[in-house]
Amino acid sequence: MHKPISRSKHSLDRLKFGDWTQKCAFKAIENINIMEDLQQYTPFLCGTFPLGIHTEASDLDIIVEAQDLSAFAEKIRSLYGGFDAFSIKRKKIRNHAVVKANFLYQDFEFELFGQAQPVHQQYAYLHLIIEDYLLQSFPSLKPLVKVLKENGFNTEEAFCELLGLDGNPFEQLIHYGKRIRII
Repeated sequence: MHKPISRSKHSLDRLKFGDWTQKCAFKAIENINIMEDLQQYTPFLCGTFPLGIHTEASDLDIIVEAQDLSAFAEKIRSLYGGFDAFSIKRKKIRNHAVVKANFLYQDFEFELFGQAQPVHQQYAYLHLIIEDYLLQSFPSLKPLVKVLKENGFNTEEAFCELLGLDGNPFEQLIHYGKRIRII
């Protein structure tokens, strides 16, 4: 079984020592102090930046465990409500209530995603583990994923296209990860 990305700051370390855009993203995360401000929610950076498959359209995806979504939404509003393009909404995804907030800071779009589920059980984290395993095992996938992303595919769609997986890409990637014992 693949050793997952550490729950510590490993995903941030990849930015700190990554390409120029990753380093700028790291500085934006550090400057806004978001990981410390949301520490009670166990924030974790997921998505394309830690994997080095970001494009111009990529955002900084930070997932959290928020048992009290109303309190989480209020904290997000108080911390980031004044930032450009701030929006926040509540919705249901796979029968789980979530709070999703977006805003701009230092030329990066931040997306905060909170739900009452431990971070290491959330789909974004599991997708990161699976995608990291695939990119580490098959480095030739990286440029192919980036090309598909630049042509309008989201990350999960791009991986599923390359793996020949049909159906809902968010679900199919999880099934694939379980089937080959990545997660």
